[in-house]
Amino acid sequence: MTSGPVGIIGGSGLYELLADATTHTVETPYGPHSEGLTTGTFGGREVAFIPRHGLGHAHPPHLVNYRANLWALASLDVAQVLAPCAAGSLQAELTPGTFVVPDQVVDRTSGRAGTFVEHGAVHVRFADPYCPVVRPRLVDAARADSGPVADRGTMVVIDGPRFSSRAESQWYQQQGWHLVNMTGQPEASLARELALCYAPLAVVTDMDAGVAGNPPVTQFDALATFARSLERLHHVLDKAVRGLPEHRDCECAQALDGMDVSYLPH
Repeated sequence: MTSGPVGIIGGSGLYELLADATTHTVETPYGPHSEGLTTGTFGGREVAFIPRHGLGHAHPPHLVNYRANLWALASLDVAQVLAPCAAGSLQAELTPGTFVVPDQVVDRTSGRAGTFVEHGAVHVRFADPYCPVVRPRLVDAARADSGPVADRGTMVVIDGPRFSSRAESQWYQQQGWHLVNMTGQPEASLARELALCYAPLAVVTDMDAGVAGNPPVTQFDALATFARSLERLHHVLDKAVRGLPEHRDCECAQALDGMDVSYLPH
C-alpha cells in the first residue's frame, strides 16, 4: 500500500516547519480541525502538518478536536503520522531534554470524544498502540542526533490542563510508568481506527511532582525546556521523515480488514 503525505501533529515552535506551505481547511463530520493545517515539503517528502492546539495555542488539551484533526489528515491521503509532544518525567533517569519514543500508553482521560465508531461491531486492536514501522524510524532518528534518548516507555495520558498532584504523580510512578502527558489519547487510538501508522515522540520538559527531590513543575519551566529542544526536534523529525518507507505493509494498514466501517473519509 503506497503512503501519501507524511502527517505531523505538533505544537508550539513547529508552525514554520514546512517549506512552500499551503493552508487547507477541510470540512469534517466532527466539526473544525485545529487551525493551521498546511501541506508542504519537509525531510524530502510531502508533509501535512497540523498544530495540535491550533495557532497561538488556542485549544487546551482537553478541548482539542482530536477526531477532526485525524480525519482531516486522512482525507488528505496521509497514512503515516509522527506526533511530537511534551511530557513530564516520572522516572529519575529521564531528565528534562530527553527524547522518549514510547511503546505503550495508559489512558486516564475522561469525557473526550475518543472514537469514530457510532454503530456496529468495530473493535480495533490496540495491544501495541504504535506503528511497528514508524516507531523504530523515530528511534533511529533520535539516536542519530546528539542528546539523551530512551527507545521505549509507558506514557500515561491525563486530562489536564492542570498538572498532577504529588499523590497522583507518585501513584503513576509506582505503576512503573515513565511519562505523563495530556494529548496522547485519544489521538493514538483514533489513528488506529483510521488504519493510520502513528507514533509519538515525547520531549521531556520537567520532572513530575512525584519524583523525589524535585520542586513542583510550572508551565513556564516546561515551555522553556520545550523551546530549548526545538532545534533538535526539527533535526530528528527531518531524519525520521526521510527514513519512512513509501509503501506500507505493517499491521496498521490492515487494522480495519473485515470490518464494516462507515466513517472513513474516502
